[in-house]
Order: sequence, then structure tokens, then C-alpha cells
Amino acid sequence: MNAKHSVVRQHLSHPVIDADGHWLEFGPLVRERLRSIGGDRAVEGFASFPSLADEHLSMSVAERRRRRIAQQGFWGLPTKNTRDRATAIMPQLLYERLDELGLDFSVMYPTAGLALPLIADAETRRITCRAFNTFSAEYFRDVSDRLTPAAAIPMHTPDEAIAELEHAKQLGLKVVMLGSMIRRQIPAVVQEQPEAAGLAAWYDVFGLDSEYDYDPVWATCVELGFSPTFHSGGRGYGLRVSPSNFCYNHIGHFAVAGEAVCKALFLGGVTRRFPSLKFAFLEGGVGWACQLYADLIEHWEKRNADALDEVNPDNLDVDLLRQLAATHGSQEIAAALTDRRAALDTARQPVGAAAVGGIDNVDDFSACRIENKQDFHELFATKFYFGCEADDRMNAWAFSRRHNPLGSQLNALFGSDIGHFDVADMAGVLPEAYELVEDGLMDADNFRDFVFTNPVRFWAEANPEFFTGTVVEHEAAALLAAAAPAVATNGGAVGQPSK
Repeated sequence: MNAKHSVVRQHLSHPVIDADGHWLEFGPLVRERLRSIGGDRAVEGFASFPSLADEHLSMSVAERRRRRIAQQGFWGLPTKNTRDRATAIMPQLLYERLDELGLDFSVMYPTAGLALPLIADAETRRITCRAFNTFSAEYFRDVSDRLTPAAAIPMHTPDEAIAELEHAKQLGLKVVMLGSMIRRQIPAVVQEQPEAAGLAAWYDVFGLDSEYDYDPVWATCVELGFSPTFHSGGRGYGLRVSPSNFCYNHIGHFAVAGEAVCKALFLGGVTRRFPSLKFAFLEGGVGWACQLYADLIEHWEKRNADALDEVNPDNLDVDLLRQLAATHGSQEIAAALTDRRAALDTARQPVGAAAVGGIDNVDDFSACRIENKQDFHELFATKFYFGCEADDRMNAWAFSRRHNPLGSQLNALFGSDIGHFDVADMAGVLPEAYELVEDGLMDADNFRDFVFTNPVRFWAEANPEFFTGTVVEHEAAALLAAAAPAVATNGGAVGQPSK
């Protein structure tokens, strides 16, 4: 362990768990292994996204501008620091260097494998994810006491998700990365302009307005002891399609995708129906989550069923409005107030049958069954976890009870992101994260929660055997035992949706 880590670790009385490291797939090896496991179809699926990126990068800026195609990422992996490059490729080398990096245990997500659940062709997607997960389990098996890989779970349909969750469990995998922001065709375009169907899309976020009922997937996660994690981005579509500037497209793209799914799961009532289930959104930080948490509460205060009475058109006192117009308005206003429809004709707000867009329930929070503001703490602050990189100063916001509504702390998870371009030196990650303590933005208890307590609770409360056989087994067990009384009263029977 170098001097920087020695100084940090001297201040710590607990392990450091990396909730989001990355390994790099060495192409010649991975292709060979995928072919032996899943055949040529698996290799085809694995190569599909790099091929698309190569095609886009080969275009001129003018051509990308003409077609409104985003500038792709380039030079995204370590090269000058060749030892770090090798460390991200070879689990055994990373295992040997963990003490040098100041890490006790790391959850390892793929890199190219992040895109596998998004492969468009259904058969190729299922074959590739299955082969890749089989390979991942084998690749990390000999280092499982300190490293564990994430399984890639396709989510285009609940059935394929459940099948791969069960397969991951059979493989002994403990972490699942669910594909999110599923691109789907727009029915009206398919029917009316089929030649353009491939160019127009909407994005399924599962919890709200989905094409499928995903409750069987969440129930399977509870049954198998999986805490779902999402690692999808929002780059290349929407407002992140600069044809010339990668950083414009990259900044905030994990956050916006995480917010979309998190917001849908909450408003769709998933955390109400599955009170023991926790979800994590990785690599987007926690700043967006703090803002979303506050915004949801503020919107509920103004848009809950009772509050909507203030803006219900039926409650307008037309007689009083006429009296005020006669006294304070012009003759034109007074003369125009002939009936309720005319009285409501302000700021072009729709009236009549179209006023609510045909929805049956005007309460957007009905699926959450909110009874008071404290429910937001239970249904949001205790159920969602947020992956944060070391250099993000917004990490401190998660722990600020003064700034977060209801005195809540949000569950920030330390993620090293080792293996990617934003980590020039793996050995600098932990000291960089600890700077928030040195700068007075976090205290020692906050940092313990960040790098130890929150990761343990996220994975091991769902799967008590998660850390069994690992180097942090005893510390994790002690933490869970101390927290057991609080967890037992945290609402809902384990493994059962609430009624």
C-alpha cells in the first residue's frame, strides 16, 4: 500500500467495498470463450456495439450532423498507465493489487458487456447474455473472496429477464445488472409510416407506462436474493446528440437515465408493492437523486388528491368572478363571462372532457399510496442507492440531513470506476474519495456509510450469504447483526409484495 493509502487507511476502522469497479474484456480471449459457450451468435452479439461505434466514428462531422448522430466515445481506456490497463484485464493482477489500491472487496461490472442487454435482436441478445454471464462466472471464480462480477440481464420482456436471473443464480453470480431504457418502436409510426419505424422510438423505464408488467421480475429478484442494479446511459439520443463533442454527450448521461428509471419505479409504486427490494443506479452520482427526492415531495404537496381540489375547475366561483370583473375589470371581461366555460378560458387551459387527457385517476401518486410526507423517506430514501465516483463533490449532499427533505440521508455507494478513462491512476481513487472528509464535507461516519455500510446493506440484506467466504465476511456479519432490529421493522415481509 502506498503512502497515500496508508494515511487514509490509518483513519479507517472498517473495510472499503468498491460497489462499481470495471473490468476490460480482452477481445481475443472473450470471443474465443463466447464462441465455445454460445457459438457464433454470441460472438456476433458481443461485437455488435463496437461495430456500430466504429461506423459512427468513421463518419465525418458533417455526415454525423446531417444524420444527427452523436459523437461517440474515443480513447476511453487507460493506455499510458499500462499496468492499470493490464490490471483491468486480468482479475488475478487486480486481486494482487487490491491492498495497494486500498480496497478490500470490489464488485466488478463489465465494459463492453454493459451494452449486451440492449442488443436489438431477441435471440442474439439472450444467447450473448447467457454466454457472457457463464464466462464471467468462470473468469472470476478463483478470486471470489475479493472480487465478484455482475451478470448482464436482458429486460426486453419479463420472461427473458426471469430466465437469465435464474441462470445467474445457478452460476453462483450475486450481482445483477439489469438493462434499462429499453428502446421500443412507436406503434403509430409502425402503422402509419413503416419506412420510418426504425428511426423513431420511445424508451421503456419499467415502472410506469411500460409495455409489460415487470412485477414478476421484481418478485423473482426478491425470491433469488438479488438487489437490482442499473448501469445504462442516456448518451446518443434526446438532448445528447452533439455530432462533434463527446463531453457534451457524456456529461450527465448516466444521471438522466438513472433518474428516468428511478422516478418510474417510485411513481409506479414498485417500492410500495415490494418493500424489501432495493435498487441501485450506478455511475451517475447522487446529486440528481437529491434533487429528485425533493422535487417528488414538492410535487406531491401541490398535486396530491386533496391538493388538486385547489385547481379543480368545478370549484371556480363564477358569480364571484363576475362581481370582481364588474368592479375591477374591463367591460369586455365582464361581458365575456357568459358561462363557466368562458370563465375558465384563461391562459389557453383546456376545459371539458379533454381537461385531464382521458386518465381515470388524477392523482399521479396513487400507486405509491402516500399518506403523509414521511412515506417518501420510507419509499425513496431507504429503497434506492446511488453509485458515486470518487471525484464527485456532490457525494457529500447525500449525507446532509440539513439540506435533504425530512432530515433524510440518501444511500450513496462508493464506486471506483477503475478501468475507465476517468481513472488515470487506480491508486488515487480512495485518497480522492477521502478528500471530502479532509475538506470537512463528510465526517467519519458518513465515509463509513459511503464505502462500507451502504454497500453491505444494499447487497446483504437481500442475500445474507452475499459476503460469506469473502475477506469482509466477519465485518459485514457484525454490521448486519447490529442493524437487524431496525431492518426487521422496516416495513413489509421479506420476499412478499405488500398488499
